[in-house]
Amino acid sequence: MEKKLLLGDEAVALGALHAGLSGVYAYPGTPSTEITEFIQLHPLAKERKVHSRWCTNEKTAMEAALGMSFMGKRALVCMKHVGMNVCADPFVNSAMTGVNGGVVVLVADDPSMHSSQDEQDSRFYGKFAMIPTFEPSSQQEAYDMMEAAFDYSEKQCLPVLMRVTTRMAHSRAVVEVKDEARKENELNYNAVAANWVLLPANARKRNDKVTAQQAQLEADAANSPYNRLTLSAKAPLGIIASGIAYNYVKESGVDVPILKVSQYPLPKKLVRQLLDSCEKVMVVEEGQPFIEEQVRGVFESQNILGRLTGELPRTGELTPDCVAAALNAQLSENPKNQEILEVPALVAARPPQLCQGCGHRDVYTALNEVLKEYENPRVFGDIGCYTLGFLPPYRAIHSCVDMGASITMAKGASDAGQWPAVAIIGDSTFTHSGMTGLLDAVNEKANITVIISDNLTTAMTGGQDSAGTNKFEAICMGLGVEPEHLHVVVPLPKNMPEIARIIREEINYHGVSVIIPQRECIQTFKRKAKQKKTLPQTPPC
Repeated sequence: MEKKLLLGDEAVALGALHAGLSGVYAYPGTPSTEITEFIQLHPLAKERKVHSRWCTNEKTAMEAALGMSFMGKRALVCMKHVGMNVCADPFVNSAMTGVNGGVVVLVADDPSMHSSQDEQDSRFYGKFAMIPTFEPSSQQEAYDMMEAAFDYSEKQCLPVLMRVTTRMAHSRAVVEVKDEARKENELNYNAVAANWVLLPANARKRNDKVTAQQAQLEADAANSPYNRLTLSAKAPLGIIASGIAYNYVKESGVDVPILKVSQYPLPKKLVRQLLDSCEKVMVVEEGQPFIEEQVRGVFESQNILGRLTGELPRTGELTPDCVAAALNAQLSENPKNQEILEVPALVAARPPQLCQGCGHRDVYTALNEVLKEYENPRVFGDIGCYTLGFLPPYRAIHSCVDMGASITMAKGASDAGQWPAVAIIGDSTFTHSGMTGLLDAVNEKANITVIISDNLTTAMTGGQDSAGTNKFEAICMGLGVEPEHLHVVVPLPKNMPEIARIIREEINYHGVSVIIPQRECIQTFKRKAKQKKTLPQTPPC
């Protein structure tokens, strides 16, 4: 065994490679992005030609992984939690199709919303879809679980959901890794068409089978090496802890009975044993009260403590301090003396801002200048760096809901009678979820102006490839945008008069118009320039 210092994301990626991975399918989203990037750069992945190109969105990623599984090979799908909403259709249906080669769906949740719109807990998706879920409590488990998850996927003929959170994904620890990787699965034709063609008659049979499997999945969870119950004599307090929160409990130093949960369905047999040995139980879990609600619902106990009862914060990330304070408050004779020490504000908060030299700055400058001429203009924004246009000094957008919502919200506002209605969307977001909204707008000749701010990359997550680079004019014309109302401009200060003129003319045109400000992200431009300088020069002839 070799020891490596790895991020949680890197441990997941290396574990997948060592488990015989043939393809990773993903759309970049913090805190999951580093998994695919690690695989893209790893020598083993290059040697084996493991598929690792970015997908247009999470739905296409899930579907492509199912295609690889259909042919008998192992596939990994990676996304952040809101990406689960995008791939929900194929994800839920994947329980009905089953798998041929193993499929692991890695989702990275973001408690406290460090870079997200909500605190969604993806474990609910696993329960909803009747798909087994793994949740590592350490980087070592993240590495080890990948092989176990692929094996279990193929054993049960079901995909496996693996959930990590921000702190697990982006913290480092020493991990013992194998010296050799498992061979990839051979291509095979064992997939049964009747399982994969989800006509109602076929799907009903699979639904009965998957429903019947749940008892076995729960029994496997009760016997899983990743779920551990440590009991003692009758105790005043027991703990159920999952994922990274288990580490916070261990750091607190309390010596009480504890059930560690890292594989679901919830092992109710182990929960019952813990409840029988304790006067009350505290559930310590990162995210929403997923375990806590189930324990309350199944066992109807009044002595279940956690996020719902206020001992732990209802929202946001847990911390070692808040967990220690909650536990000590239950075990101490003087609970009022237990306080959480606040970290002093050593550095003044600094809100994020668009980079100096960013093309989005020039787009907002021109847009704001033109919109001064209109009464009550509304600008519908989207997910990306340009969302920072909401903040000073621009204050340029009025909404940002989800990937691709800018165009469809602008259309809906126009349907309601709003004018001007402007949508601003990034290049990667447009291909992810914006194209269908533009087609709706074209089909109804909506009175909107769409700005596709193209910086030639997926900038917000670090500069990954954007699926539509150099294709946007063709895509827009293919969707029916009239060529005379489709413009490409270069967002630079010297071009402000021209850009402002085009924006003004297209706002005054009563129909769908598209403006594409196109200039490379300043950060990727700098990186490319630096790499070019450090490349060895070709010796003269």
